[in-house]
Amino acid sequence: MDRLPLTALRAFSAIYSAGGVRAAERELYVSHSAISRHLRELESLLGVPLVERGSAKGGQLAFTREGHVLGQGASECFGKLASVVTAVREGQRDSAVTVATTPSIAARWLLPRLPQLSRQYPWLEVSVIADQRPRAPSDDGADLAIRMTDRPAPLDDNEPLMDDVLYPVLSPDAWAGANHSTDLDWLARRVGLLHDRDQYASWLRWCEATGSNTSSFRMGARFTSSDLVLDAAERGLGLALARGRLADEAVNAGRLVRPLGSQSVPLPDAYWLVGRADGEVREAVKVFAEWLRATVRDSI
Repeated sequence: MDRLPLTALRAFSAIYSAGGVRAAERELYVSHSAISRHLRELESLLGVPLVERGSAKGGQLAFTREGHVLGQGASECFGKLASVVTAVREGQRDSAVTVATTPSIAARWLLPRLPQLSRQYPWLEVSVIADQRPRAPSDDGADLAIRMTDRPAPLDDNEPLMDDVLYPVLSPDAWAGANHSTDLDWLARRVGLLHDRDQYASWLRWCEATGSNTSSFRMGARFTSSDLVLDAAERGLGLALARGRLADEAVNAGRLVRPLGSQSVPLPDAYWLVGRADGEVREAVKVFAEWLRATVRDSI
């Protein structure tokens, strides 16, 4: 295939993301016939059907296996392209810095500290890309990234930023309902467990580090981000295992309780500052990176 049919692929990405042709029309501001024509063009070019004919119910289409593969890939690529275009546009100013990180770090650690940065360096313009995928900064069009991991890819320009600890948390009401018990095994059965897909903050890791019985820590609801887990815990939905860097503010504000007091499991080098391996580092990026390091030092 010499040239990719980008217009048709963009149309199919919209169909797949929106779940139907009419929704894609509204998103792209084009006619129904144009969207349908792009769909037929792709199917003819690929030689396979992408949607199940006659499957639309309530405007929602059912996609074939090939349609799912193409739709997921196209949606991811166009989404990434939009992020990169935005980052490049914002990064043209000497004062602009774009940082990529997970939604949890962005909401629970970075954003609460940005007012301090603004007071200290009012000329800096910091944009945040929140994405769960641990990609290199250049993949997102970012200047640097903050990652939760035990070690980033060796080809990245990286350095350990800060340690962390793990500790159980639950809402004050849930703890009161459990009669303020400090028996973690009993609490797990009484209020239910909340699990984070973060492999470095799993209940299994807690059990291995503390010698706890793992049988009580396998059931419970699972969430794709630490931020969702902590939100669920604050709403009284169960007992969560929290990263201290992300939960300390809620604990200090009384929205979460640590039923085991100061007991915790250490996470050394839990967060890494990842820079771009290509090109010269601009002064604004150097200032922001040094502010991050100083903020961590001041919090120890």
